[in-house]
Amino acid sequence: MSDLVLTESRGPVVLLTLNRPDALNALSAALLEALAEAIHACTADDGVRAVVVTGAGRAFAAGADIAQMQSMTPLEGEAFSRLGHETFAALEALPVPTLAAVNGFALGGGCELALACDFIWAAEKARLGQPEVNLGLVPGFGGTSRLVRRVGPAWAKELILSGEPITADVAERIGLVNRRFDDAEALVAAAVEFGGVLAKKGPVAVSLAKRVMQEGQDADIRVAHALEQQAFGLTFATEDRAEGMAAFLEKRDAAFRGR
Repeated sequence: MSDLVLTESRGPVVLLTLNRPDALNALSAALLEALAEAIHACTADDGVRAVVVTGAGRAFAAGADIAQMQSMTPLEGEAFSRLGHETFAALEALPVPTLAAVNGFALGGGCELALACDFIWAAEKARLGQPEVNLGLVPGFGGTSRLVRRVGPAWAKELILSGEPITADVAERIGLVNRRFDDAEALVAAAVEFGGVLAKKGPVAVSLAKRVMQEGQDADIRVAHALEQQAFGLTFATEDRAEGMAAFLEKRDAAFRGR
C-alpha cells in the first residue's frame, strides 16, 4: 500500500493519515488513488468499526494539487474530478461511522474530503473553505452538493462564491464542524477515542441507521419513513438486537457480534 496514506489500526478504529506534509497534503491523483485503496481495505475488513481521517503536519488537506492541474485539458480535468468523486463516494458509503479530524487547513478538495465524512471535528487553528473561484475554478469533488446539505444554501453560497475561508469557531457555529479542540494532538486522540465509543454500539444497527439517513435525506418524507420502517424491521432478524435487548434487561453491557 502507498505511503501517501498511512493506515493505523487502533483496535476497532482505523486512523487514515494523508501523508504529503511538504505539500500540505494536496490531493494529487496518486494520493486520491491511495486513499481509495485504503478505504476499500476498510470496507473489506469486518473488524473495522469506525474510521478517522486526518492529515500529517500542519494541514488536513490544503486542496487539490494545483501544480498537477495547471496543464490539464478539459477532459483531463473532468477525469480528475471523477476520481475525486469516486474516492469520496466510497468514503461516504463505508458502512461504519467516519470522522474527519481537521488538524489544520481544509480548503477546496480538503474541505470536500471532510464533507464526505459523517462528522467533522476541528482543531482551533483549522481553516475551512472552498477557494476554487480564486483560481477561476468551481469545486470539483462534491462541494457544491455536500456543503449545501451540511450547512444550508445560504452559507454554502457564501463560502463557495466568495472563496474566503472561515475559522473553526465560525465553522462550528454554522454546523460545518461538530466539535472544536485546542490543538491537533488532542483532536486526533479524542477522535480515535470517540471511534472506540461508536465501535461498542450494535454494528448492524449503526450501518443501517447511517444508510437510511443518507438515502432518506433527499427522498420524499414518506419514502424516508418507509426506509426507516424497513430497517427497523430488519434489525429484529439480527443476533445483535436479541443481545442488546437481553443486556438491557439484565443490566449488563452488550457484547455485539455484528450479525
